[in-house]
Amino acid sequence: MVVKSFSYENYRNLKDDEIIPSEGINVIYGDNAQGKTNLIECLWLFTGGRSFRGSKDSELITFGKKFSRTKLCFYSQEREQKIELLIQSKKRSAVLNNVPKNYLSQIVGSFCAVVFSPDHLTLIKKGPEERRGFIDGAICQIKPSYAASLSRYKKILNERNSLLKDIPRHRELEDTLDIWDNCLADEGASIAEERYKYIKELSGPAKGFYEGISRGKEELNLEYRTSYGGIDEMSRQQLRKIILNSLIEKRKDDIYCGFTTSGIHRDDLTVKINNKDARSFGSQGQQRSAVLSLKLAEAAVSGSKKGEKPVILLDDVLSELDASRQNYLLNKLEGLQVFITCCESEIDCENKIYIKNGEII
Repeated sequence: MVVKSFSYENYRNLKDDEIIPSEGINVIYGDNAQGKTNLIECLWLFTGGRSFRGSKDSELITFGKKFSRTKLCFYSQEREQKIELLIQSKKRSAVLNNVPKNYLSQIVGSFCAVVFSPDHLTLIKKGPEERRGFIDGAICQIKPSYAASLSRYKKILNERNSLLKDIPRHRELEDTLDIWDNCLADEGASIAEERYKYIKELSGPAKGFYEGISRGKEELNLEYRTSYGGIDEMSRQQLRKIILNSLIEKRKDDIYCGFTTSGIHRDDLTVKINNKDARSFGSQGQQRSAVLSLKLAEAAVSGSKKGEKPVILLDDVLSELDASRQNYLLNKLEGLQVFITCCESEIDCENKIYIKNGEII
């Protein structure tokens, strides 16, 4: 997968322009607050996801303008393809290969990229929701139908939670929980199975990348944890039975609390460095290296699954790495199209883009 060109109009502080990048490593450099991350974010949106900075759509539009329009030309599946995004304050739409799409979710899986930014340190520092989001986002890129399963699960969970709040006042409603429990177990088993399989595939590459970044001095291990304990090698039917039994066993607690206290919406990914929880015991450098290893492993798994490597977007990833670790990272990225932002212009790379006040110089 290779970006041939991309252009932007009324996007944040960027001056309207078109960029034709190299098919290898592209370094985007300049002082802070000049628009480097905006370029990376602009490319990421073509995956169909939200801003990796958590920004609202209205914040993506240049101040004083009513819309933002971005265009991407990329090579994938042995042909040239195009995506056009239109972002308005309360609406997004897309055109994929001249076919209009009403929602950005409809282009998920067409253009694949992996992004890393300093904000992604929250993947380890914060709670389970961050890590579930990482797993789910990665699976969606290689299996777009997974997004629909997540959506169905969320809707069923919301309906069940609403019912749990009503039951104390209307006890006759308790019998209807069986319907929602069965639906939740169906979708939950499907999602848990996909997550477990993905973490199993991710573990090897992540361990390898971390070993290289740490120069063989430390070991990274991943473990998918559920509300029900270990689920190693379970079939989907076995998972469904465990989830359903848990919902039934905890029904009284759920009614008392007014929400569903167990389920795949509470699962977690444990990241361990030398058999210690990276969240509790890892240093800033270890956490940064662990997240970077996860992101590079995500790219490796995506490339293996889709038969072509995703585009790599690295925002300010080199600033806290010494020269040997920078060299390791850049060598591991050979054969990939990469966009790296940094403040320094000294990085050994032929393809550099200098940005100042939102303008490509």
